[in-house]
Amino acid sequence: MRSLRDRFGFPHLLAGTLVLVGATILLGVAAKATGSGLGCEANWPRCDAGPFNLFPAHIVSFYEWFHRFVSMFAGFAIIGTAVASIRRANVDRRVTALVVLGMVLTPVQVALGRETVQQYTTDILSLHFWTAILIFTLFVVATILVWAPRLTAGQVTAAFAAGSLTVPAHVGLSLFYLAPGASYPPRVQIAQYALSLAVVSVGVFVVLVGRRHFEKRGVRSVLALSSLLAYVTVFFGRQSVAGFNRLVDLTYLGLAAVLTGTFLVGIWLTKSNSRS
Repeated sequence: MRSLRDRFGFPHLLAGTLVLVGATILLGVAAKATGSGLGCEANWPRCDAGPFNLFPAHIVSFYEWFHRFVSMFAGFAIIGTAVASIRRANVDRRVTALVVLGMVLTPVQVALGRETVQQYTTDILSLHFWTAILIFTLFVVATILVWAPRLTAGQVTAAFAAGSLTVPAHVGLSLFYLAPGASYPPRVQIAQYALSLAVVSVGVFVVLVGRRHFEKRGVRSVLALSSLLAYVTVFFGRQSVAGFNRLVDLTYLGLAAVLTGTFLVGIWLTKSNSRS
């Protein structure tokens, strides 16, 4: 019988770290959406109660405190993954470079997180979010590269199918703030940002895994276009939430429609080329 160490190696450590990074982003969204971004009364890294002000005093500050708590574990996981990738000779050097860069960016992200508490300006919030997305992307790419030999052409088609459902759902949730007089409740914000992470992940997945299984130029063009459109659509979706610019809103909706169509074309092309 294989030991626990044999069954759960570096690929599982990397995947677990990716989950923690994604959870940290969504908890940050929850803290902002519930108004608890300043719940710890501008104390950082401490909160507003308990021994040495380490713990939350009430439910509002709990969200911000819990976000910091999970972020700490995510930071340790990032460091551990980077160290493991350096120490293991069998780890692809591209993967090592990606996770080490993620580790280097982590203190920057922590500093930006402190500034969101002490300053709470739109520019700082935006930079904090996009730095988080960059770190998330680095770990998505690294994770897929590690697992790619075990992934199939059929899973590329499945990813396209998932994306073709996720983008319309993302647009559907946007109606909570695009419609006149509509509100944008916390649960909707958290769900929409979770879908944003899913769209980004699909874009990376199809291009990295698809290139291993499909040689035709037309298929590869759709793979690359899907990845590019995924990021651009998420960007404009975020900008649409952040402001009240009708042109940005229409650009986001148009890009979402094109991305959905591209995903559908991707389903057809990958299925037909898998059979040929």
